[in-house]
Amino acid sequence: MDITPDSIILWQYGKFSLNATIAYTWLVIGLLTVSSWLVTRRLSTATEISRWQNLLEVVVTGIRDQIEQVSRQQPGQFLPFVGTLFLYISVANLLNVVPGYMAPTGSLSTTTALALCVFIAVPLYGIASEGPIAYFRQYLQPTWFMLPFNVLGEISRTIALAVRLYGNIMSGTVIAGILLSLTPYFFPVVMQLLGLLTGQIQAYIFAVLAMVYIASATSAHQQQEKRTSTQSS
Repeated sequence: MDITPDSIILWQYGKFSLNATIAYTWLVIGLLTVSSWLVTRRLSTATEISRWQNLLEVVVTGIRDQIEQVSRQQPGQFLPFVGTLFLYISVANLLNVVPGYMAPTGSLSTTTALALCVFIAVPLYGIASEGPIAYFRQYLQPTWFMLPFNVLGEISRTIALAVRLYGNIMSGTVIAGILLSLTPYFFPVVMQLLGLLTGQIQAYIFAVLAMVYIASATSAHQQQEKRTSTQSS
């Protein structure tokens, strides 16, 4: 039984090969791109809107509300990045209902790439919010002796972010395979439903953790401004 799409080679020519991870990643990206174009090409501000625009507004509003609750900041600047993370992971896991499909999030290379995106986005948002000097000064808190430990913490949480998503998706595949070999008629349906639920939960957790990391990098400046205004008043 193949538990990761990395082991499935769909096409090979000499040293070049196309595995299921890359193919299904392109499939998800293409599906999201085409769906976004079809839904947004005829947006309307009238009282009556299409069901697809209504669904899009519900999803975007829900993501904005979650970002605002987690970060306590205006969600506009974070919505494109965090929303894309959530939608990609959610759709990638949701397509598991399609026969023959394997979620690319079941590959450690995919989850590592997603975690690296978060690893790069955190300092970018932090620098944009506080400036480079103020942001990198956080690594010297509470003393310069903590610099290597703070850097190690950034690296370790990136690894944990990648392994957590990969482990949860892969473990569901393994359990489903075991139960399928024992009772091939009943458990597949139950495990399919459980897998869909787990996939959506993992998409939510990944996006929330990414937002937590970004919020921690961008909130220090605002906290300092609040303390300054309080002292001056």
